[in-house]
Amino acid sequence: MEYGARGEFQGAAQGGALGGAAGSGAAQGGAAGARAGGDAAGASPASSPRAAPSAVSAAAAADQAMEAITAERLSGRSEADVSSHVRQLLRDSGHDTADWAIVASGPNAASPHHTPGDRVIQAGDAIVLDIGGTANGYASDTTRTAFVGLPPEEFQDLYAVLQEAQAAACDAVRPGIPARDVDREAREIIADAGYGALFTHRTGHGIGLDTHEEPYLVESNPDPLREGDAFSVEPGIYVEGRWGARIEDIVVCTATGRERLNRSSRDLRIVG
Repeated sequence: MEYGARGEFQGAAQGGALGGAAGSGAAQGGAAGARAGGDAAGASPASSPRAAPSAVSAAAAADQAMEAITAERLSGRSEADVSSHVRQLLRDSGHDTADWAIVASGPNAASPHHTPGDRVIQAGDAIVLDIGGTANGYASDTTRTAFVGLPPEEFQDLYAVLQEAQAAACDAVRPGIPARDVDREAREIIADAGYGALFTHRTGHGIGLDTHEEPYLVESNPDPLREGDAFSVEPGIYVEGRWGARIEDIVVCTATGRERLNRSSRDLRIVG
């Protein structure tokens, strides 16, 4: 989940907030909390190329909740009702806390900041589902996009661009690459397709023991990624008054490149 403006570098002391989750300063774990190589606060960068088991299990639990909600019928239900149910699914999947469950449908999907409300989901709606919490001390965060019924070609084209951009940004991750270059990978693909002005936030934020922490994937952050850094990669495209879409995975920078912790399908989910 992502709020930061596209050109804004929000460091650990500034934090970020979405769905009530606040970024954390160095005194609360800071960048160390984002390192995925150990299960304790203040853990040093990973000596192993793989993420900590607790981080992997948190992502898997979020994937399980996402698969469950997108297998259900969503039309005819209010955003708030679906959001409440997602929180229960997160707890059922093994989360200790279900900190947010953004359900943004129809024109509300164009708002990355949306709070689920009384709007009833209906045929022809895009639905952005951004969910997360904590499991075994580690934060989870994932976003998938669904569509009620057959999406029009215009939305399919938009989503194909978004999927390409998110994959390219993930593939760019490796030790030493400036954080802003990962942001650029996603942003350039979206801009080249004519949607540049519709990608309105940074590409990602660090995650670990806290939901928002360094490193921030944003144009103004030249700091190199390090082995063990864990962060979201979540570009979005938002058409005001119509629809929106976002794809988010938690990615760990490894010795040889990257590991995506979220494994659920990134294809557009077709729901009833």
